[in-house]
Order: sequence, then structure tokens, then C-alpha cells
Amino acid sequence: MSWEKALGFGVDIPFVKLLGFELKLFESGRSELAYTAQPEHLNSFSVTHGGALMTLLDVTMACAARSTTPEMGVVTIEMKTSFMQPALGPLRAKGELIHRTATLAFTQATVFDAAGKACAHATGTFKFVKRLATGPKSAHALNAPPGVLSTD
Repeated sequence: MSWEKALGFGVDIPFVKLLGFELKLFESGRSELAYTAQPEHLNSFSVTHGGALMTLLDVTMACAARSTTPEMGVVTIEMKTSFMQPALGPLRAKGELIHRTATLAFTQATVFDAAGKACAHATGTFKFVKRLATGPKSAHALNAPPGVLSTD
């Protein structure tokens, strides 16, 4: 199952593919992703780079938000991250939709190591948006008036 199909984004996200995230749960306001950092994803201390962890948390929270309305997209409005301990080996990120309004999702996610210890935690606010079409067929969307989202 491809990432774009599994997550319902309907678009290709090269950075997420590059990191190798694997979707495990996407339903009822909850999400879970698996990730094992590759050598090029480590920092100078040989642990998972904070940027990779923040991306994992961001995607996990976005999935939790979207799991109740998969036909919509979300964009990150704000995100706060706390790093608690080095993240080594296979990781699991679990996300939860805490509250939702018509246009916003309030979420949280935690990254756990193989021993089940929390490594990083984040809270985030996401705005629901119509998904944009991408690729050659949507080139006309670039000429759309400001504020108009293409839904081709």
C-alpha cells in the first residue's frame, strides 16, 4: 500500500518517503507510525536527528487529525516539541486528536523507543483545508485567484 493511498493524502510526499515512515494505524482520531533512522538521519551524537523526530511527530499528528475526515488535508499551524531522551533503534510514534472544531484540529503525539520509553513529545494545531491537486494536471491551479484551492 503506498503512502499517499494509505494516508489518504492523494499526493506524493518525497521527504516522508525518504525517511521511510511506515503507517500502522489511521482511524478514529488515532495514528501510529513506525520509523527506524538510517545512518544519514542521525546527528553528531549518533542518535536520531531532532529534525527527523519532529517530522515524525508532525506527520503522526496530521494523520490523527485527518483520520476522522480523510477527504480533507491539514496544514500545520503550530507545533511544540519536547525532547526527553535520545531516540535509538526502531521507533514508534503514537498520535491522538484531542479536540476538533470545524476548521482546526488540536493533537498530540509521542515517540517511543523499542523499550517503550518516551523519547519526544509534541502538541500541534492543524488547519483543515481542501486537498490541492498536484502534478501536471493541476498546473492551471497556479493561475487561480488567491485563496482559491484546486480540487481536481
